[in-house]
Amino acid sequence: MLKVIQAPSKYIQGAGALRSVGQYAALLGQNCLVIADDFVMKLTSDTVGASLAEHGVKGHFSLFGGECCRKEIDRLGAEVGKHGCQCVIGIGGGKTLDTAKAVAYYQKLPVIVAPTIASTDAPTSALSVIYSEHGEFESYLIYPTNPDMVLMDTEIIAKAPVRLLVAGMGDALATYFEAQACWDAHASSMAGGESTLAALALARLCYETLLEEGYKAKLAAEAKVVTPAVERIVEANTYLSGLGFESGGLAAAHAVHNGLTVLEECHHMYHGEKVAFGTLVQLVLQNSSCEQIETVMDFCVQVGLPITLAQLGVKAGEGLEKKIMAVAEASCAEGETIHNMPFNVTPEAVYAAILAADRLGQAWLS
Repeated sequence: MLKVIQAPSKYIQGAGALRSVGQYAALLGQNCLVIADDFVMKLTSDTVGASLAEHGVKGHFSLFGGECCRKEIDRLGAEVGKHGCQCVIGIGGGKTLDTAKAVAYYQKLPVIVAPTIASTDAPTSALSVIYSEHGEFESYLIYPTNPDMVLMDTEIIAKAPVRLLVAGMGDALATYFEAQACWDAHASSMAGGESTLAALALARLCYETLLEEGYKAKLAAEAKVVTPAVERIVEANTYLSGLGFESGGLAAAHAVHNGLTVLEECHHMYHGEKVAFGTLVQLVLQNSSCEQIETVMDFCVQVGLPITLAQLGVKAGEGLEKKIMAVAEASCAEGETIHNMPFNVTPEAVYAAILAADRLGQAWLS
């Protein structure tokens, strides 16, 4: 199998970065469709409009309807044609960015994505999650290339709810452990081949950055200020984790996250919060050392990520075993990334690892 690594063509990050969007958009076209939801549009349109005008770029602003669905993608695609746009700029959260990527793909145009939060590692990736008009998952749309540019304004991100930044740390926490498992198993990543040394090194750096900077970044974000720690965590959550997961591979942690979605009690939890617990489950599943497990649990407690089922909303009591087995079975569904682990994984093994991880978390908290 070939080794493959992929990444956005350009990654831009810093306080006030959105004020430079016109400079970078001008490299891609002189007429851009800007997509954002109502809240983000009110927050950023003056800044974006002034930056585009400063660099001689026309901006046509279109409100995102709220769902990354075929109807919305087609509607915004028609806006591209109506205004003769040469570039798409998506500003906001995950569904806005996924929609911008899809519009650009179908219209054969370059795209700039500018996240206003750092809650997942999806912005750099070559895919979108497509939903129905009612918000039900339909499919993944895989692209031949990553976004042309990813622009992270840490000034805006630092003012977002702190829980979102912490959730991004939870998503990023899994990156190294899953990439290492895929490396050991010679498994194929989402980039379409085995991992490279570069991807594995980025995944490892992501983990090391979380441990070193995560708590400091959380405290700074609570004060809504940008510090070197915030800058490094935004990069870890977005770029290091994004390249690490896409070109390094996913394994048990994200599969357990997917399994947890079968429980209604977990629906209020963010993606990265469930991934953090899934990381602990993977460490148990692969029988990692006590030192490694304790390091991960200590980090999670410091920044506010869940390490027990109760913290996810899953309470002890009658029917718990049945619920956890349902999670384990969903985690081991055909095609799930848990099968990238370097050993055979069964629902029974995942069931045991979930309950053991929960006990470890309870003991650590007590």
